[in-house]
Amino acid sequence: MTPAPRDIADAALADDGVLRVDWADNEMPVLARIRERFAKERPLAGTRVGACLHVTTETANLMRTLVAGGAEVALCASNPLSTQDEVAAALAERYDTEVHAIHGEDTATYYRHIDAVCDIQPQITMDDGADVISTVHSARRELIDGIIGGTEETTTGIIRLKALQQEGNLEYPIIAVNEAETKHLFDNRYGTGQSTMDGILRATNVLIAGRVVAVLGYGWCGKGVAMRAKGMGAHVVVCEVDPLRALEAVMDGFEVLPAMAAAAKADVMVSVTGNRDAIAGEMFDAMGDGTIICNAGHFDVEINKDDLAAVATDRAIVRPLVERFTTSDGRRIYLLADGRLVNLSAAEGHPAAVMDMSFANQALAVEHLVKHGAQLEKRVHEVPPAIDTEIARLKLESLEVNIDELTEAQRNYLTSWDQGT
Repeated sequence: MTPAPRDIADAALADDGVLRVDWADNEMPVLARIRERFAKERPLAGTRVGACLHVTTETANLMRTLVAGGAEVALCASNPLSTQDEVAAALAERYDTEVHAIHGEDTATYYRHIDAVCDIQPQITMDDGADVISTVHSARRELIDGIIGGTEETTTGIIRLKALQQEGNLEYPIIAVNEAETKHLFDNRYGTGQSTMDGILRATNVLIAGRVVAVLGYGWCGKGVAMRAKGMGAHVVVCEVDPLRALEAVMDGFEVLPAMAAAAKADVMVSVTGNRDAIAGEMFDAMGDGTIICNAGHFDVEINKDDLAAVATDRAIVRPLVERFTTSDGRRIYLLADGRLVNLSAAEGHPAAVMDMSFANQALAVEHLVKHGAQLEKRVHEVPPAIDTEIARLKLESLEVNIDELTEAQRNYLTSWDQGT
């Protein structure tokens, strides 16, 4: 059999990659159950899937599931620093997946790899940040007629796609995997919370207890970061632009401040907004000596690195993934992972048990698109509730947890208008 096309760092790393993929698979029982069914039913037979995701052990198990279902898959990285080279090697050498991903690849290579994924003429696109979808809608529009639909993994991507939809320019249906209840619960809150703190600790080895940690953004990811930082003994400050979320943070027991005030107070600042310039401008003038700043949202535009460089008279890499910016008045500001996702660049991203839920949604969303994509409107769609429910059921089954069922009388009561007081 002809090997699948690939652009990877080192094929000799494949054996190490297989061991890591197997380790993650032990923590992904829901996806394993779906893969077992896919292997029997082959619901994706003949379907070409073009994926732009973080190339990690968990993603490898999603690719294995799609291949088991009969799909032809091409994968590239959605972040240059998140690729695990041994996993890319394992996918290419052992798991029959076309892979274009190298840890630390430059911008030109990153977009060349996206273009390579587009070259398979995908019928389904799968994104974490909407880069393949954006490429298809701009430079590769000849592919649109052959695409059934796509999936999107993260909040930033959904924001971009809804903007495209609002303009009337979204050319095929997208299932917003990010919006699934099983995704929110596990991925954004528990996954981002734990992995962000893990990334900060691996990069810096600082003590969190007793420090002031400012969390910019109190969506699902921000809630997770705030919860984990508080659990480690930090005094947590939340910054928000949404009154309802700010109120929720207050009621959850956190101090809420404007970002400028938080910058003057924080020892660690974490941006989790999905927006640009969350940490920018005069905030760098307000920061105290030794402030650590990082991004756990998505693109590196959350921290304005040009503004940071402008206040610095000296720069130095003081630890791997820790850059020190020294200001004219002698203050030191430390930027982690070049402003890219600290939980993936300085750590390993979400635990496999978390990604089990997210990628179960991805796999079942692809199956749904193959079956029903032709009937879907060209807009962003929620994950069908039946998929969410099935994933929760499978997860409970894997945990050997049993729950109650409604009686017929209870179901009737909940669907009637004439029963009650």
